[in-house]
Amino acid sequence: MIDIKLIRENPELVKENIKKKFQDKKLVLVDEVLELDKASRENKTRADYLRGQRNSISKSIGMLMANKKIEEANEAKAQVVAINKELEDIEKKEEEFALEIKKRMMVIPNILDASVPIGKDDSENVENCRYGEIKELDYEIPYHADILDSICGLDKESAGRTSGNGFYFLTGDAARLHSAMLSYARDFMIDKGFTYCIPPFMIRSDVVTGVMSFEEMDAMMYKIENEDLFLIGTSEHSMIGRFKDTINKEEATPIALTSYSPCFRKEVGAHGIEERGIYRVHQFEKQEMVVICKPEVSMDWYEKMWNASVEFFRSLEIPVRTLECCSGDLADLKVKSCDVEAWSPRQKKFFEVGSCSNLGDAQARRLGIRLKGENGNYYAHTLNNTVVATPRALIAFVENHYQKDGTIYIPEVLRPYMGGKDKLVPNK
Repeated sequence: MIDIKLIRENPELVKENIKKKFQDKKLVLVDEVLELDKASRENKTRADYLRGQRNSISKSIGMLMANKKIEEANEAKAQVVAINKELEDIEKKEEEFALEIKKRMMVIPNILDASVPIGKDDSENVENCRYGEIKELDYEIPYHADILDSICGLDKESAGRTSGNGFYFLTGDAARLHSAMLSYARDFMIDKGFTYCIPPFMIRSDVVTGVMSFEEMDAMMYKIENEDLFLIGTSEHSMIGRFKDTINKEEATPIALTSYSPCFRKEVGAHGIEERGIYRVHQFEKQEMVVICKPEVSMDWYEKMWNASVEFFRSLEIPVRTLECCSGDLADLKVKSCDVEAWSPRQKKFFEVGSCSNLGDAQARRLGIRLKGENGNYYAHTLNNTVVATPRALIAFVENHYQKDGTIYIPEVLRPYMGGKDKLVPNK
């Protein structure tokens, strides 16, 4: 949510930003906010005037009574009653104006960073850089579900009976590999100075609307029946919500956290043949990083965070690239975002395995996350980034490390988490 002062002082900038996101239907919201804000301020001015009048008249009543001017005192009392009635109506209007303004402000997109490329959708995202050598293979890479099946590691049929489509069982070495990647990601981030956390896996609705747009909420979140609780889609939701309505000492920032959680997502829509297997599922696990910091250093942290993801995947000997998200592909709260994509030697293309985002002060405004500085309190900046999300990272791993003889190579950094194994051997 942007600062309403920006709409008051530069509405054309806000409208231009909406156009850059190709959301022209929202342009009318800016004018509506201006009209409502003007009416609200006039309403408040009238309320302040009436309160002043009431105080003055109330003071005079005692004097009138003391001077036995009963009739005049009664008239003054009647005036106070009338003022109180008008103030009651005005205060109701104030609440209505505040509600209507917030309703519109919540869907006006955040101001994009000047470096964000302009484009309508993800087809116009821009490649930044590639990391790692893409090897030419003289053998075919099987579909990831078949690779996992070769080590008796994947059971979707049983999961369909227990839970339905979009769920899976991982077993044996596949399950161990999945856990090993998460454990390694945890330690990788701890070594970078991030504090490890395990958050609640359910959050209240006021936290949900604080951390994401309504469109994202409808498309992603699972609601707990008869409870004001939602299953989290990522641990960022809980981690940012942890600081709701807090004032944090400026000198205690940056607050750099890395968190583990299961994640639950509706994943609405048709996904195509390449998203069979375990590419797009309703439940997965993730190691996340979250930073709360001063505005002037948030872009520095943005660079550090996506670089950490690249470094993590390169340590697993997986080629990756970063993709700058264009304006039309950014969620409304985001100032800037990039995807980290891993190479698929089977498909011979990159696919998304993580995303890094700077949300400016949008989440902080919605949730009341402030920093205390020398010149008073101000809103913090929040950022989030995926360290590793399985099973997508698992897909990238088994494809990139599948050998001609059917074994799966284990890079050195992961061997301590795999009982010293340097490869997985097919047993089916």
